[in-house]
Amino acid sequence: MRKIYHLANCNTCQRIIKELNGGEGFKMQNIKEEKMTEAQIAFLAEHTGSYEALFSRRAMKYKSMGLKEKTLSEKDYKKLILEEYTFLKRPVIIIDEDVFVGNSKKVLQAALDRLNQ
Repeated sequence: MRKIYHLANCNTCQRIIKELNGGEGFKMQNIKEEKMTEAQIAFLAEHTGSYEALFSRRAMKYKSMGLKEKTLSEKDYKKLILEEYTFLKRPVIIIDEDVFVGNSKKVLQAALDRLNQ
């Protein structure tokens, strides 16, 4: 399976998709328009090791909801990601059984390397 979870209006997501041959060969899911399911998030957590690894602390709601001052559990991370798409660190790139989360140069390079194997 090759899939990218992204936001259509996110310039960073679009830049990364462009670097991945414009997303050719990937199923694209705009997480704002098509909410992620519990099964999808569970798959990602299983392949990244935790729900926390999928969670974005950059989301504006992270501060506005006062989450910075709280100690969150795996259950909390899962619930927040399911309830609010902005809490998913993005893009999330799936290439077969490998999952790449976020937009750092290191993550993008790892995804490109895997794609070119």
